[in-house]
Amino acid sequence: MSENRTSGLRRGARFAGIGAAAAVAIGLFSTGAANADTFVPLPDGQKLGPNGVVITRTDEHALISPSLADNGAGRTVWVSGNAAADVPNAPEGTVGPNNGQLGSPGTNNSSTHGASQINTGYIVGCQVNIAQDAISAGVSGGISLTGANASGSIGLNLGPGQVKFVQIDSKDITKPGHYSVEYQDAEMQIQGCAGYAQARAYTVVEVIGDNYSKTTLYGQPFSIG
Repeated sequence: MSENRTSGLRRGARFAGIGAAAAVAIGLFSTGAANADTFVPLPDGQKLGPNGVVITRTDEHALISPSLADNGAGRTVWVSGNAAADVPNAPEGTVGPNNGQLGSPGTNNSSTHGASQINTGYIVGCQVNIAQDAISAGVSGGISLTGANASGSIGLNLGPGQVKFVQIDSKDITKPGHYSVEYQDAEMQIQGCAGYAQARAYTVVEVIGDNYSKTTLYGQPFSIG
């Protein structure tokens, strides 16, 4: 069995001493209540899929800050976590042309491109409850952020009722084994949403071959203000 890991770049670390705060449901890290950063610990999850696929998510948490513009329509969130997949029956594959996530409705932010793949990110919605039915209803647009090639933060403009996928990182699966994608303080800036906003992690494992399958593990939805 092979061990494969990939880590998103550290982006804008804004907090320290997480170990002490992890036991607190919501912690305020700023000295001023009006500009307080909110720490949100999120539960682990697991999903079993076809072909012996097992997806797990651990150590997920978010840090949410109000926009410096203080206009009620912007906020920033830093997300961290570890998504892993055991893929014991993935066929050996060679990575080929990748048509990506954009312009491919219904792909759930994944793409068959000659090899199996694990990819992980967040679904972000404005004035939408991000339940599974909201996800399946469609995406208003996709924005891709691949950790190894990205720097700084990613900006999202969301209007009422809009839902977008933000891919944080991915790993090609070219043979059976254990694969993981780790990310720390990936920064997303949400603008244009004057109402409430939510986010929810997703991890997709797509296995190519005669026994094609796609397994998705969703995280717990959380408010981002």
